[in-house]
Amino acid sequence: MGGSQRVLHTLAQGFAERGHRVELIGVRPSTEPYAFHARPAYTRATLHRSPAAPGELPGFARLRAAHAARRDGRRARARLARRFAAVRDGYVVAGSPWAVDWLAGVERAHLKCLGQYHESFAQAAATANLRLIQRHYPALEKSVFLSEADAAEFRRLRLPNVAVVPNPLPFDPGPPAPLDTRRVGAVGRLDPVKRLDRLIDAFAAAGRPFPDWELHLFGDGPEEAALRSRAARLGVADRVRFRGTVRDVAAAYRELSVLALTSEYEGRPMALAEASACGVPCVSFDLSGGVRELVADGVTGVLVPPGDVEAFGRALGGVMGDAGVRERYGRAARERVSAFALPVVLDRWEELFEEVDR
Repeated sequence: MGGSQRVLHTLAQGFAERGHRVELIGVRPSTEPYAFHARPAYTRATLHRSPAAPGELPGFARLRAAHAARRDGRRARARLARRFAAVRDGYVVAGSPWAVDWLAGVERAHLKCLGQYHESFAQAAATANLRLIQRHYPALEKSVFLSEADAAEFRRLRLPNVAVVPNPLPFDPGPPAPLDTRRVGAVGRLDPVKRLDRLIDAFAAAGRPFPDWELHLFGDGPEEAALRSRAARLGVADRVRFRGTVRDVAAAYRELSVLALTSEYEGRPMALAEASACGVPCVSFDLSGGVRELVADGVTGVLVPPGDVEAFGRALGGVMGDAGVRERYGRAARERVSAFALPVVLDRWEELFEEVDR
């Protein structure tokens, strides 16, 4: 599962451990279920009984599937309405604009609703998300964004109820990474939006003077075969390691000496926050205000103009080739993200709930 799902499970566990009664509700079950906590203190449910049907079906089957989906949707909303009716008061935290859109037909007048957005303003403006935010979020008690820079953009559109709460670190980072492994890494799904093809290109260029360095990709996804092929074409197949999904994410970061992020877009990417918490310097495309809040260029890592693979390779090579820079950046990065520890972020959420209640 992706970063936003992990954030929601982290928040649910944190709230529950503070004594809140928490239920984490998904609209549909995942095709790839993943247990985020061995002993969750919150309850979980999905409203639909099965994952979404495949999009490509022959004509009559597609029509029949559409009728079934509408019927199942009515039942799912009725299930949620019954859940809402069973509690006297509380807060609904909707994790995305699509979740808020889905909630539009469900009675919840006695509950206070807050809508999150886990991406950047630029990503919203390039997709249907901005339309959904403008349509639904003004009626909510709060619209919650991840960075001050993105919140400012939404305020400029006269969204009246903007708040900022960053995503929490999902683990105690423990001791800092030793930064002596000669490994560049990326952590996340092997999806097209992560543009790991760019990272392989940049590593192939940056790594020529450093033949003992490797690139480690943590995560699974549909791009793996294409990425393996690309590494082979560039002559670095023996230096690019596909590590698959890992259970101990903090341990994975501590294996690295540099974290690299080459995505098409990001809001406040958890990989940058998590790597920084482990004392790992980051090289990233300068994709959003959330990225800039996590990585201070020339202080905790390096930011590169979006999409400039050649510049990214130069920046990556500069950090790979200087152990002193890695140590200095890593130490500053760890200090910078200390404000995103789970207890601090939970305090901010509880302050927001109190503000809503006033």
